[in-house]
Amino acid sequence: MKRFVFLVSIIFVLFSCASSKNITQAEIDNLNALVESKTFEIEAEWAEPMVTNAMAQIANAGLLPVGSNAGSINLIGNSNFFRMKKDSVAAYLPYFGERQAGGSYGGRDIGIEFEGAPEDLVVSEDKENSYKISFKIKDKNTTTENYNVIVRVYPSLSSTIYVNSTQKNSIRYRGKVLKTSKEK
Repeated sequence: MKRFVFLVSIIFVLFSCASSKNITQAEIDNLNALVESKTFEIEAEWAEPMVTNAMAQIANAGLLPVGSNAGSINLIGNSNFFRMKKDSVAAYLPYFGERQAGGSYGGRDIGIEFEGAPEDLVVSEDKENSYKISFKIKDKNTTTENYNVIVRVYPSLSSTIYVNSTQKNSIRYRGKVLKTSKEK
């Protein structure tokens, strides 16, 4: 009986490992062409802020969108984007979390917004046929806030965007690549 359970466990592990690698060559080729063109757009579906006491209090008060919690906020239906066009990047991503410093009177800079030529742009292929794009850029609305951004794009055209700010707590966005045309 022990041998049977052990054999079934081994078979289960082997099949589960094999099923996680169901990436087709067409998906890999599509991703390679997309990243080589440096022309694509990502729409975030989830924001994942750093969970702090303040974020937990906001979640407990019921102030987050339906289906959300302090660590995972549903963005479906909210306008947001990350665009890369050759050597220029632009983004508007809603921010959820705590501001640690700065800010302007009137509340114009409540999201993460940038546009222009990034500094220290590095595009590298990662394990599992995914790509990592990292760069630094200044906020569009202020001259004092800087972002370190890492974008990961996977063969399934899902993506993750990590944003570290000089004035806000870190946040991560999960989404998908929407447009791969060079027209935008």
